Amino acid sequence: MFDTVLVANRGEIAVRVIRTLRELGIRSVAVYSDADAGAPHVRAADEAVRIGPAAAAESYLSIDAVLAAARATGAQAIHPGYGFLSENTAFAAACEDAGIAFVGPPSSAIDAMGDKIRAKQTVAKAGVPVVPGSDGAGLSDEELTAVVTEIGYPVLLKPSAGGGGKGMREVHDASGLADAIAGARREARGSFGDDTLLVERLVTTPRHIEIQVMADRHGNVVHLGERECSLQRRHQKIIEEAPSALLTPEQRERMGASACEAARACGYTGAGTVEFIVSADRPDEFFFMEMNTRLQVEHPVTEEVTGLDLVALQLRAAAGEPLPITQDDVVLRGHAVEARVYAEATGVSDGALTFLPSGGTVLAWTPAPGVRTDAGIETGSVVGSDYDPMLAKVIAHGATRDEAIRRLDAALRQTTLLGLDSNIGFLRALLADDDVRAGDMDTGLIGRRGAALAPDGVPGDVLGAVAGQALLRLEPTGEIVDPFDVPGGWRVGEPAWTVRRLVASGADATEIRVRGRAAGFDLAVPDAATERAEGAEPATAVAGGATVRCRTAAVAPGVVEHTHDGRTRRYAVAQGADDVLWVGRDGLAWGVREQEPLEAARTAAEGGGPVVSPMPGTVTVVEVAEGDTVDAGQKLVVVEAMKMEHVLTAPVAGTVRELKARAGGTVAKDAVLLVVEEETA
Repeated sequence: MFDTVLVANRGEIAVRVIRTLRELGIRSVAVYSDADAGAPHVRAADEAVRIGPAAAAESYLSIDAVLAAARATGAQAIHPGYGFLSENTAFAAACEDAGIAFVGPPSSAIDAMGDKIRAKQTVAKAGVPVVPGSDGAGLSDEELTAVVTEIGYPVLLKPSAGGGGKGMREVHDASGLADAIAGARREARGSFGDDTLLVERLVTTPRHIEIQVMADRHGNVVHLGERECSLQRRHQKIIEEAPSALLTPEQRERMGASACEAARACGYTGAGTVEFIVSADRPDEFFFMEMNTRLQVEHPVTEEVTGLDLVALQLRAAAGEPLPITQDDVVLRGHAVEARVYAEATGVSDGALTFLPSGGTVLAWTPAPGVRTDAGIETGSVVGSDYDPMLAKVIAHGATRDEAIRRLDAALRQTTLLGLDSNIGFLRALLADDDVRAGDMDTGLIGRRGAALAPDGVPGDVLGAVAGQALLRLEPTGEIVDPFDVPGGWRVGEPAWTVRRLVASGADATEIRVRGRAAGFDLAVPDAATERAEGAEPATAVAGGATVRCRTAAVAPGVVEHTHDGRTRRYAVAQGADDVLWVGRDGLAWGVREQEPLEAARTAAEGGGPVVSPMPGTVTVVEVAEGDTVDAGQKLVVVEAMKMEHVLTAPVAGTVRELKARAGGTVAKDAVLLVVEEETA
């Protein structure tokens, strides 16, 4: 076994690998960019080496920098985690040439499976069923169109290189094919440096089921059961579980045997995942999609049901040891479900869910007790736009699927994350869906549910907790210390109402009225935001809303207890930058601030005016020029953040003015990119 292993990654996977290294008594080396100098994985390791600036291309993707760090620290092996260099053939070969063990398959296996076109050809020869589609490399746009004509719509465009759903496009008719090809090539080129595409028949009501395999250098290959990964948004997994509610033991063995054959076909060693697509209506019919030649994000659910440490097995295989288990030793016990926590705001646009990357300083991070949480953040961490937006994974195990889901929901409810928008509320809504609870899922479920899974706005009790926290901050000295730093401030103890217009986490501005002190105050909010306790007296209508009696008290640092119309709950609170007050409960969080001039700009944009960037990122495409005439809905600018593209369109028909967006330029959240001057009669 190795004495020293370098972990060529960051975030939660680096922390997780280092944990196993520590348990095995192996010295760990972390690498970091300038953006991660104070990150948790840096402190978790025995030693850490700076490898470059924040840009991934100059740090985590730099083969020379990673190998130099390994040589400098005497590392005998490199664990790549997932993403970055984990499926890079050149990196695996460079490790081999340098005499450093690559904790993964040989470069030949990565090469065979890393290209989706070659992978399909390889496994098909081994008798593994594949989806009908293109089987040639380097197809031009015209050749792709010809294949589509041959197999018929609907189809799925996929980058040949890379994974994670990036660059994938569904096409349902000929009118959208050209734009889909262009967009898929652009995103594939930006994510993987390779814009080669393949096209496949789109399986309707598809379920995404993958088999975990483990192989050694002695010819032994076993599978560790399946994971269901059908709950996806933008072709990216978000909730995974093991085992699948769809498969019978016989189907599991058939898929497992096919996965092992796929691994043998390319001379695989280490941990790998063979991904299949299965029709929800025809579970006996499964097709090979791809093989991920690395550890998967969702590997913890397999660990929970098998009791095996997959990272430890990877290390033993990389060290040349035979697998310590046979297929008969693999027994699945209970059920496990994992939820990925992302830095993103969930919203609705034209009835469809939107997921916009967010960022900022983590003001409070408290994982739930009693369950496994793999996290790459802590209180004080800064989440920027340089890397993937996943922050943590919460994993729950139970004797049954229902028990595991209930435990996962409870864990998300007990998780506190303040300082940036996250998807925790969305995850809880998804877990509560009737079809999800019943195990009746496919990859299109989230898209079909749409707005039903989005947050409902800001509850009245949260607005009350904001008002109570503001009053608490005023009362110790009687001085006006406005949490929003707005002249006039909240009034303390006066009979007159104090009126404030608040904006919370992107919701519409809400007017509230407050009078009294924290120990007992009246709050008037619109009817829609009023949550009434069971058996409470009817509210008194005031100015189009209702008045409720409230009380707020500080019970611990960063925690207040707020009674809202007879219902008492605890809230996490934290003061952020730009006069934003963060309030959280039940896993959800709201950043609340006073309404600012920006709101007027957004309102104006609905009828012409500024077009603003919805998140910090990089402008990749500018489709218009100063003075161009545009139609309503016409594509104007594409902004990329955290490896995701977002297309901004014209709010109305008009003329482009004040064009500030430049391809390749970086922009801040809410930066004005251009103005559409509305046409007048």
